[in-house]
Amino acid sequence: MCAASVWIGNAVLSKYRTKDSDTSSDLGIIQTATLTLLGLIIGFTFSMAIDRHDQREVLEEAEANAIGTEYLRADFLPAAPSATIKVLLRSYLDQRILYYSKQDRETAKEIIKRTEELQSALWQELLPVARSQTNAITALAISGMNDVLNSQGYTQASWWNRIPFTAWGLMGAIAVCANLLVGFGARNFTHNISLFMIFPFVIAVSFFLIADIDSPRGGVIKIEPRNLIHLSNTIGQQKHTSSPSTSEK
Repeated sequence: MCAASVWIGNAVLSKYRTKDSDTSSDLGIIQTATLTLLGLIIGFTFSMAIDRHDQREVLEEAEANAIGTEYLRADFLPAAPSATIKVLLRSYLDQRILYYSKQDRETAKEIIKRTEELQSALWQELLPVARSQTNAITALAISGMNDVLNSQGYTQASWWNRIPFTAWGLMGAIAVCANLLVGFGARNFTHNISLFMIFPFVIAVSFFLIADIDSPRGGVIKIEPRNLIHLSNTIGQQKHTSSPSTSEK
């Protein structure tokens, strides 16, 4: 699109360009102002994408901490619900790791549905204990479960929080105008086509980078569930250590 705008600006609009010095001076001012505005908007949008990316990484860490803390607090509960909650939390953790991997839309919906089912099962398992044992230890376990459920909601909200389409439209419109002006002001376009294509190439790379950072599931730059994977490995090691070996049975 940007390259086509440069070509249109030179092949079509340059026919209406006058050669007087005043017009050339005015064109230079307009070009400078438009390119400056485009640079500012690209920088601002890039900053928005980076902030959202950093927020998603922080929330992934918070989610791993919440699950790990509740897994430990489950030891304070009676033996039966404690064991069940730990099994559910391990399954829940697996679903959260899958959520961060690249999936098609239908698979992602199934992961979200399974996550919601596990959340309901965790709460239903904890609810009878909370009603029968009203003490500080139970309240601690309930608070930890709330953190687990809330952290998933915060993560989901951050993944939905993308750069608005209106911002993309405004940035694209200004980029088209800037490239039209570049083509309009070019005097030796046919002899330096590769030189004039550098600007639309840079714009296209900038757009791609912003879009890639703003897409948490797809693209090159993704949110890796490093903390969740580390927690899963830690829980697996603890489970293996605490389980009696075959020779001891």
